[in-house]
Amino acid sequence: MIGVLALQGDVREHVSAIEQAGGVARPVRRPEELEGLDGLVIPGGESTTISKLAVEFGLFEPVHRFVTGGGATYGSCAGMIMLASEILDGRPDQRAFGGIDMTVRRNAFGRQVDSFEAPVDIDGVEGGSYQAVFIRAPWVERVGERVEVLGRVSQGPAAGRIVAVRQGNLLATSFHPELTGDPRVHRYFVAMAGAHSAALQ
Repeated sequence: MIGVLALQGDVREHVSAIEQAGGVARPVRRPEELEGLDGLVIPGGESTTISKLAVEFGLFEPVHRFVTGGGATYGSCAGMIMLASEILDGRPDQRAFGGIDMTVRRNAFGRQVDSFEAPVDIDGVEGGSYQAVFIRAPWVERVGERVEVLGRVSQGPAAGRIVAVRQGNLLATSFHPELTGDPRVHRYFVAMAGAHSAALQ
């Protein structure tokens, strides 16, 4: 059972992608809907809006506890920002759930008009390069010792930039796999969440 934080962003797309990847998905809008989850997705959208709405809906602290307490969590684009320990170019009042020891730069790839697609090789995701969709995406400028870099941009002016990471049960990508029709990243996360849940049995 994978929850999708349903405050703002690509909620329906993530629900569909999780189900295509073999998981069961449900939107999460209230703290009690975190109960019984094997994993949680923080979708792409606008990170400052997600942060603000999480506080207003009484979800910020419960989600923070889920993430930092070991719950399997995946953040895409804005979700990556929400999982970062440090945000560059964010708003002064912006809060993040944290969990991954990394520094991300918000809107690093440019504005909406600068959106693009590029192949990314992702460690642990079989089947060749992943055609990643970047929309006002962040990138990772620093990772801590416990963070595993899973993918980097392989070509173009941003070649070498880190765009996929994992720290324990936390996964984050700069790009939007929910918009591609390719379920491999969601399949990776569903398996990751399932393995973590089974280990707790």
